[in-house]
Amino acid sequence: MTTTAQPGVQAGEWYRTCFGDFERGLNGESGTPLHRMRREALECFASAGFPTTGDEEWRFTDVGPIARGRFHPVLKTEPHGVRRADVEAMSLPGVRSVRLVFVDGHFDASLSDIPELPKGVRAGSLAQALAEGVDMVGSHLGSLAEPASSAFTALSAAFLQDGAVLLVPDRADVSVPVHVLHVASGRTTPFLSSPRTLVVLGRGARASVVESYHHAARNVYLTNSVTEVVLGEDAVLEMDKVQNESESAYHVGSIHVRHQARSVLTANSISLGGAIVRNNVTAVLGAEGVECTLNGLSLATGRQLVDNHTTIDHAHPNCASHELYKCILDGRARGVFNGKIFVRKDAQKTDAKQTNKTLLLSDEATIDTKPQLEIFADDVKCTHGATVGQLDQNMVFYLRSRGIGLIEARDILTNAFAGDITGRVHVAALREQLDRLLHRRLMQGRLAGETELP
Repeated sequence: MTTTAQPGVQAGEWYRTCFGDFERGLNGESGTPLHRMRREALECFASAGFPTTGDEEWRFTDVGPIARGRFHPVLKTEPHGVRRADVEAMSLPGVRSVRLVFVDGHFDASLSDIPELPKGVRAGSLAQALAEGVDMVGSHLGSLAEPASSAFTALSAAFLQDGAVLLVPDRADVSVPVHVLHVASGRTTPFLSSPRTLVVLGRGARASVVESYHHAARNVYLTNSVTEVVLGEDAVLEMDKVQNESESAYHVGSIHVRHQARSVLTANSISLGGAIVRNNVTAVLGAEGVECTLNGLSLATGRQLVDNHTTIDHAHPNCASHELYKCILDGRARGVFNGKIFVRKDAQKTDAKQTNKTLLLSDEATIDTKPQLEIFADDVKCTHGATVGQLDQNMVFYLRSRGIGLIEARDILTNAFAGDITGRVHVAALREQLDRLLHRRLMQGRLAGETELP
């Protein structure tokens, strides 16, 4: 029988107490519109509580360990052992880029690197932009990720302090990747990190963003991240997210995207770490001529759980969406995929394709997959499907007949399965980094399996 988290009375009380400590340290800031939003978000969270498996959107993912945990919100910057050498190892090797480093959700200027940018482009700390009263930040922050939409989004908003901001004016082209690097420190007390990212591209603007989540120690913590993306007319954004949290950590990440006419988004999400991981992606195609591509790869071993929920809302005609999510599961790992495509009544000439493929490397790994189409228009081209399978034993035999060992043969075929997604990552150095991380995670999974399963 699946255990479920209670609807958060104790959790609400714990975070209400933490919020009181947070509020007392704000001094004059407690009267600002931002803090009023925080208070309202806290009330949303306290009234709703953490979701349970009785909620349709969470029925395959039990967040009981998160709800029962007492995670201390990180209220100020303390590196806790994060060194520049660590950050360099997590960065994009050999690539000129904008590097924005956040330790436990707080910007660290000493570890960041911001080269000269095109005129009008702003990349840096969200807290600083809020303090300076930057109009584009105030008008867009929280406009897509409403606290009432999710308990985790509400909790993130309640403790919102810092994050990354990228503002690109009309027709500007950011020619180098903007790497938003989140590092979980070595704090010994379980902690809550609530990083935000706000990306706003003006008309005809172009940019490439890499969001990555790494850890400095194998400790217990909760990363509760929210990213909002606003794309102006004819804007083009390439976006890659890499989640490589501690195997004892929890990660809940939400990405909200709003498209304007003829804007283009290509987003790749890679999940490798974390004990319980939930990735939410919501894209609203809010004008004609939009193109939205969402790709994802999850690798889970041991007893990991990785849950990917995506929603693409075709609200206007003549738009296209393409979605390919792959999952590799070993040991006793569990995967969840729930992909929704809405086609509104007036969204004629919609072209939407959604595919989910899962590779099971163990007889004890499981996947719950639910691709969904809800179509209210009659002139559309929409397809969806899901496949679940194991390694092709004929291919394994073929490779072994060529003198390749069993483990190496399995790894070659597994990497080929994953390569369909990692090969779409926009930054070559990141693709190479991912190849190494995938290989390491597969090896760690085998070692864990040898320990758990005699």
